[in-house]
Amino acid sequence: MTSTPVETPATTSLTIGGIPVGPEAPPFIIAEMSGNHDGSLEKALEIVRMAAKAGAHAIKLQTYTADTITIDVDKPEFRLSEGHQLWGSRRLYELYEEAHTPWEWHKPIFDLARELGILAFSSPFDPTAVEFLEGLEVPAYKIASSEIVDLPLIRLAAQTGKPLIISTGMASVGEIAAAVEAAHSTGNRQVMLLSCTVSYPADPASSNLRGIPVMREAFGVPVGLSDHTMGIGAAVASVAFGSVLVEKHVTMSREEGGVDSAFSLEPDELAALVRETKVAWQALGEPRIGAREAEREGLRFRRSLFVVEDVKAGDPVTAANVRSIRPANGLSPDTFSLLESKRFTRDVERGTPMSWDLV
Repeated sequence: MTSTPVETPATTSLTIGGIPVGPEAPPFIIAEMSGNHDGSLEKALEIVRMAAKAGAHAIKLQTYTADTITIDVDKPEFRLSEGHQLWGSRRLYELYEEAHTPWEWHKPIFDLARELGILAFSSPFDPTAVEFLEGLEVPAYKIASSEIVDLPLIRLAAQTGKPLIISTGMASVGEIAAAVEAAHSTGNRQVMLLSCTVSYPADPASSNLRGIPVMREAFGVPVGLSDHTMGIGAAVASVAFGSVLVEKHVTMSREEGGVDSAFSLEPDELAALVRETKVAWQALGEPRIGAREAEREGLRFRRSLFVVEDVKAGDPVTAANVRSIRPANGLSPDTFSLLESKRFTRDVERGTPMSWDLV
């Protein structure tokens, strides 16, 4: 059975913590810490400093405990597949115990972010996380891809009135429509979607960036990219398809480990992401063809016909005394066939632009 996308008033942009997010602003860059703090608060704070120095707009956490996201059971359905590239055969409970960010760390992390002028928010995974994050006055909420089917959680986060960013990895059109409708049903119109491939690391061939404008048109909300590919190529390319936000996992060093470090950006790569997505956005321009204002000087130096030798009245126009050269003040080069063998009506100095009144 297919579902029709929910019809809602189109929203082209929104604001997160006072920063505009939309086609008229440079891409909003979120540095996702995830579990790359590796169980160290000092390392978590170091990642915040790094993200701020690199120019990211926000640092994002994930707010859960092993008990709020799953239960401590050792059954096959509670284990990752044996062939999983990063976490093969691991129990969910153990993985989330290792990867979670202790809730008592959130405040010092958020306080440092504010001090450094970078936004900080999180992905809640259950109602207790929303309540906790509200107490910390976060500027926005992110719904992870696996939680897009948890409509009560989406409604609860949307009811705060904060911007809501919903990741759509694995989701069908019907599931995305239901999530957007759930958020909008609370009266919250600050909703956006993220194109995402839930694979770690993701193959660029499965990024399907052409779906970004399709998603924007179908649901009438801004669309960004939550990117799990290696490097920044897919993220930069997404801007050309209308992505207004890019989220990437970050780490201080892939070699030092961390649960998500294998597909995370290091400091210089995050700085490059900030820089190059902005360049990509600046390069978009307008849907038109023709000379740009920046090319005004260049137009002066197109080729045209000039008199290149001193000539006397009565001399014929030849390939030796009239040539196509720069600059552009003379007749079009294509008019030479009409001028050839005509005679000059007066003496003409070398370096004079060719015009019809000379013959």
